[in-house]
Amino acid sequence: MATNKQITLAARPTGLPKEADFQLVETPVPLPGDHEFMVRVIYLSVDPYMRGRMNDVKSYAEPVKLGEVMVGGAVGKVVQSNHADFKEGDIVEGPFGWQQYARSDGKGVRKIDPTLAPISTAVGVLGMPGLTAYFGLLDLCHPQPGETLVVSGAAGAVGSFVGQIGKLKGCRVVGIAGTDDKIDFLVNQLGFDAAFNYKTTDNYVAKLKELCPNGIDCYFDNVGGAITDAVFILMNQRARISICGQISQYNLETPAMGPRILLSLLLVKQAKAEGFLVFQFADRYEEGLRQMAAWIHQGKLKYTETIEAGIENAPRAFISMLQGKNTGKQLVKIADE
Repeated sequence: MATNKQITLAARPTGLPKEADFQLVETPVPLPGDHEFMVRVIYLSVDPYMRGRMNDVKSYAEPVKLGEVMVGGAVGKVVQSNHADFKEGDIVEGPFGWQQYARSDGKGVRKIDPTLAPISTAVGVLGMPGLTAYFGLLDLCHPQPGETLVVSGAAGAVGSFVGQIGKLKGCRVVGIAGTDDKIDFLVNQLGFDAAFNYKTTDNYVAKLKELCPNGIDCYFDNVGGAITDAVFILMNQRARISICGQISQYNLETPAMGPRILLSLLLVKQAKAEGFLVFQFADRYEEGLRQMAAWIHQGKLKYTETIEAGIENAPRAFISMLQGKNTGKQLVKIADE
């Protein structure tokens, strides 16, 4: 009998997850029932939000239970179907989790046209990361021509798109990333106006003053922590801050203390800081995907992927992504297209 390799949550991590916090198991392939179909997964997405789902705490989504398959978006091919809307051979994207085969009733699943772009983009630039960048920047920050936009985590899946969209809107864009190679990538390949390596920078405020001589109007926050503290100090009047992630905080065993910003920075500057989840824009996904696809086809938007092979290596890819070792979107390829 064919088996389905799955990655399950074996233990709740303390600090940065370890490969031992996951377990590779084999179960029978999940045959579809009435009004269901089975997908052979090709690409798994690993994303920062998954770290929060590993903790047994209340959040915007239920935590993964011990012994359950790790959650996550994926793209694959329908190989067996009893569902009227999905036929064998369809390429689909959905919440299939870290496994080779998934059974679905179609909820949260969308069909992908493989002739428009490589199917891996369905969990990248033409999926959740791209939509996160699109709505998180445009709807929360409302960037205007001539303004300065700072992006933390700028070489990651979301940040790399945010910076490019900011340039399309006429902003001066400054990126923050963690290696010199990433800084070169941001400036010389993606067209950022400036960028700096936070790991080799001693004084974030001084460096930001140098690179943002007119102050900061928009900030897209992927990391939180000391970088965000420094950005807030330099925000202009009526600045807008989009809080997408806090990856610097996800693996801390005790919360980090930060400056008390509400009075001196937000109130006096009349600035706005707003957190968001991409799901709140679900009724506008088609708009976002259509525009992102158009920019790609026009050569105005570039995307980069870091791909690990083999489902058994999904935990390693996930941990590597949390440590910032990827450039662009981190994927795990577990089957041939």
